[in-house]
Amino acid sequence: MIKEAVILAGGLGTRLREVVSDIPKSMASVDGKPFLEYQFAYLQSWGIDHVVLSVGYKHEVIMQHFGEQFQDIRIDYAIEEKPLGTGGGIRLALQKINGQAAFILNGDTFFEVNLQRLHDLYRIKNADLCMALHFCDDVSRYGAVELDEEGRITGFHEKGKQQGEGFMNGGVYFFKKAYFESFDFPEKFSLEKDFFEKHFKEEHFYGLRCYSYFIDIGIPEDYKRAQHEFKALPY
Repeated sequence: MIKEAVILAGGLGTRLREVVSDIPKSMASVDGKPFLEYQFAYLQSWGIDHVVLSVGYKHEVIMQHFGEQFQDIRIDYAIEEKPLGTGGGIRLALQKINGQAAFILNGDTFFEVNLQRLHDLYRIKNADLCMALHFCDDVSRYGAVELDEEGRITGFHEKGKQQGEGFMNGGVYFFKKAYFESFDFPEKFSLEKDFFEKHFKEEHFYGLRCYSYFIDIGIPEDYKRAQHEFKALPY
């Protein structure tokens, strides 16, 4: 399996300012340690040995804490001199990937995805891109992703446009670097709006249905909930 990953860790954390201030959102303390440490430990459990952190706001805090290594994982940094959006941040980080492909994760959500299954789906379906989808009781908060029986993505719905149970984008992806770089994107762009939603009809995007643990610490009430729930994590 591919052993490299990119984590988007450049978020400002504006929604968390009332509980976390003056540090990047991904460094918010959860049960006594920075959120990113859980991400690293989770990735290490799947054999990932090289992570590129896409950083921006107060990146010095992250770099001073982690340096160039976390346990068995080597760390590189892709520093945004100005905000590049989720897509631009990933494109910058992929330049530091040594191989041909990588897993991509959001730095403010924790999603226990079986990375081997995500990688296998990509290979079996000969996909252009695979994303992990989280099953939830109410998709109105995050937006919904539709897919057919084969797992190919057939539609996206914005937050509040659809209610009830369904699958949402869990923020964990796998694709090849050359494929992503083959698109003519502007310097700053959104992975979700400018890539996924504009190109899913003609490209082969597949979704892995997941029922595992998911939490978004970028929202104050969920950040507070994580303080208790993360005690049960094995990382």
